[in-house]
Amino acid sequence: MTTFDHPSFGRITDDRVFIFDTTLRDGEQSPGFSMNLEEKLRMAEALADLGADVIEAGFPVASKGDFESVAEIARVVRGSVVCALARSGGKNDITVAGQAIAHAERGRIHHFISTSPLHMKYKLRMEPETVLDIITTGNKAARNLTDDVEWSAEDGSRTEPDFLCRCVEAAIAAGATTINIPDTVGYATPEDMERIFSMLKNRVPGADSVIFSAHNHNDLGLGVANTLASLRGGARQIECTINGIGERAGNAALEEIIMVLRTRHDQYPFTNRIQTEKLLKLSRMLSTTTGFDVQPNKAIVGRNAFAHESGIHQDGVLKNAATYEIMTPESVGWSKSSLVLGKHSGRAAFRDKLAALGYTLGDNQLNDAFARFKDLADRKKVVYDDDIVALVDDEVRDHQRIRFLSLDVCAGSRRPAEATLELELDGELVEATATGNGPVDAAFNAIRSACPHTARLALYSVGAVTEGTDAQARTTVRLEEDGKLVDGQGADADTVVSAVRAYVHALNKLLVKRARTEPEALPA
Repeated sequence: MTTFDHPSFGRITDDRVFIFDTTLRDGEQSPGFSMNLEEKLRMAEALADLGADVIEAGFPVASKGDFESVAEIARVVRGSVVCALARSGGKNDITVAGQAIAHAERGRIHHFISTSPLHMKYKLRMEPETVLDIITTGNKAARNLTDDVEWSAEDGSRTEPDFLCRCVEAAIAAGATTINIPDTVGYATPEDMERIFSMLKNRVPGADSVIFSAHNHNDLGLGVANTLASLRGGARQIECTINGIGERAGNAALEEIIMVLRTRHDQYPFTNRIQTEKLLKLSRMLSTTTGFDVQPNKAIVGRNAFAHESGIHQDGVLKNAATYEIMTPESVGWSKSSLVLGKHSGRAAFRDKLAALGYTLGDNQLNDAFARFKDLADRKKVVYDDDIVALVDDEVRDHQRIRFLSLDVCAGSRRPAEATLELELDGELVEATATGNGPVDAAFNAIRSACPHTARLALYSVGAVTEGTDAQARTTVRLEEDGKLVDGQGADADTVVSAVRAYVHALNKLLVKRARTEPEALPA
């Protein structure tokens, strides 16, 4: 078994697979998926708790906000390497990345440059020898700031094999400790990725002293398959995201890869640090933060992933779950039973259920969530786990400067809808009444009257958390102002209240973006 020393991980063996999560960097580049500093920090701490070996926190040179996010994550997060992205030939990229991770317990600079003929000719407008020089100087500059340096060959899967070998050799010689060969545009097949990594391991001097990494996009739906093939070729770091979010069609999904490694250990005899029972909680945290749910049939974390409707399947599962389930729901964080508490349940039972679902709330948050649960239980015949998750996620979200208090709506077919709303703005009660073309429009007009702003409603989407006419509604609202997009989410048994909660959440996020240039500004 091959062993070597790595600056962040010490002595490592060939059966160890490292999980490099890029949800906060590549994942956040998905349209509408941007997060503020507080949301990024909360996700980073959850990723560290999950067991991610490396957390790519952002691209510090891209903006002041990205730099602050990476720097704060580096200060706070423990147990995972905090990584900052940089361009190999960027004017200040590597220096700024080094500054951002300066206070990390363990920090990494990840720099990249394109190596394919197409990218070098049309994107970089550089000759191959110039690219080789930049790889060398970039690695040396990064090594002056940290011992843990990763270099990526952008569009590596479409790079000529001989030139790719030369690039990797140059990067290793200049001090890179991890080499990433990304399928940047999702073009490769599993056979391609296995061949590329096998070639590099066999041909490049020094290949046995670095970790090879796979970063596969999902444009052809092959992200996970290409990642598994990369492992067969010799890669030992997997770059992936929660729920598979990312540029265009997204990245290889962390939860899918991990459960393949766990379920098919006979085919992939590797070890990793991921605590799989926390996968569902993190998936839901990301959905709540970004306002985008995963599709019901999504592997591992979709709500139908362990659902059985066919009578034949149900009969088999009742007799022996292994007949139709290749993994247990509990192994990824699902509860065995989805039918839970009711209106007669007490605070202790509610707290125990939250613990089973992976939530730990302070006293004030618990009191607020319990009050909403009791209200929901009075209105719903059956309260499911998903109902509780939705209301708790909505309650524990930071309300920041604007808080929803109450809503009264009068609507019907004979007169315009009218909504009377109470909000708390910076601790002060504000009330407004407005009419509109339906109850939701009236409620949104009331918000704009109580808290004037110029943001445009770019998206309004409603879905049911569970089944039935008494199901909770989960609403997503997207606001746009001066090119800034923010998404808010809310949940409630009343669809209009759910919409108002989502709108207020989005408005609070917009205030955070404004505060960087107008610290004291309220919507105007």
